[in-house]
Amino acid sequence: MADGIKDKVAILGMGCSKFGERWDCSAEELILESFTECIEDAGIEKKDIQAAYFGTHIDEINVGKGGNPLGETLHLPYIPVTRTENYCATATEALRAACYAVAAGAYDIVLALGVEKLKDTGYGGLPGGASFGTEMFLRGSNATAPGLFAQLATAYAAKYDMSMDKIKEAIAHVSEKSHANGALNPKAHLRRAVSADQIKAAPMIAYPLGLFDCCGVSDGSAAAIVTTPEIARKVKQNQGLVTVKALQIAVSSGEEEAYTNWDGAHFVTTRRAATKAYEEAGIKNPREEISMMDVHDCFSITEFVTMEDLHISPKGGAYEDVMNGFFDLDGHVPCQIDGGLKCFGHPIGASGLRMVYAMYEQLLERVPAERRVKRLKYGLTHNLGGTPARNVAAIAIVGRE
Repeated sequence: MADGIKDKVAILGMGCSKFGERWDCSAEELILESFTECIEDAGIEKKDIQAAYFGTHIDEINVGKGGNPLGETLHLPYIPVTRTENYCATATEALRAACYAVAAGAYDIVLALGVEKLKDTGYGGLPGGASFGTEMFLRGSNATAPGLFAQLATAYAAKYDMSMDKIKEAIAHVSEKSHANGALNPKAHLRRAVSADQIKAAPMIAYPLGLFDCCGVSDGSAAAIVTTPEIARKVKQNQGLVTVKALQIAVSSGEEEAYTNWDGAHFVTTRRAATKAYEEAGIKNPREEISMMDVHDCFSITEFVTMEDLHISPKGGAYEDVMNGFFDLDGHVPCQIDGGLKCFGHPIGASGLRMVYAMYEQLLERVPAERRVKRLKYGLTHNLGGTPARNVAAIAIVGRE
């Protein structure tokens, strides 16, 4: 009987490039930047890597299809390299594949790496409709990402009889918190604190989402090398390990779009994936056991409703938690501890691994005191790719051995 991934895989090393408008770098150079940090952290040689999984989303404008771009850029020793792609969960898919390969006993040491180079395209946002994909979607009404996600706010307000003024107040605090955290992180794309008043006064993009409620797109890369706990202990010589506790993905079935029983105020996939992840990790009370999170804040309202979908806030209770500072850096469950998509950045193919990198650095107590999380038990990451009505949600939970 399957019993999941918990503690079968250890993270031997991780690396992350600086995110941002990296005009000075090609995608290949970003790959090298994250991989160099990763393999130095792992304490192994390139010849020790037995397989690799390579995450990249929009191949037409990035490094192309297949696994060759990774193998050739890093001069990997003729090992299997497999490209993964699953919208914004692309890098989490690379990590999941690498972890499953180790847990299955197929390989001892495996690389997962994600990269995306988006800023050289000339587009202000994502190029064309590449991230969502169908003719039906592209021709639909409000077929912009801000327009689609803004509808979460009106649906949530209607469901819980909450005024839009309260929604705007809460999501302004969500963005203010992320900017404050991003300002402390030298690898983040946006590093300037912004007040709630500035956020609420910003130009409107899609009501109630203003400019500061929307994440931008970035260039960047992140990487992880995973192995068995037994091998990791030998390599690290009892320095302390971070192990994988859960990896879960849920994909929309079509019911949200096709039927009327979805309220439009939550993500079915996130709720399903989170429930399975907690079961896999042995977590009974996520509100108390989860120490920190990085979630998919493509828009501030997405983060707001995700707090409930992850079973951290009670249904209808996200407003109170957000406004009470529950998710602030010094709160009970800090969220977007490195600035999140909003401020660290969102190169689609790298974001999932970047989030895990943030958890990993905290769990090993490598971050400066000014941005260190107080409780260190479990770190959770959450990706969401697609639209509110058709999407993929990915959850990773990591913790100390």
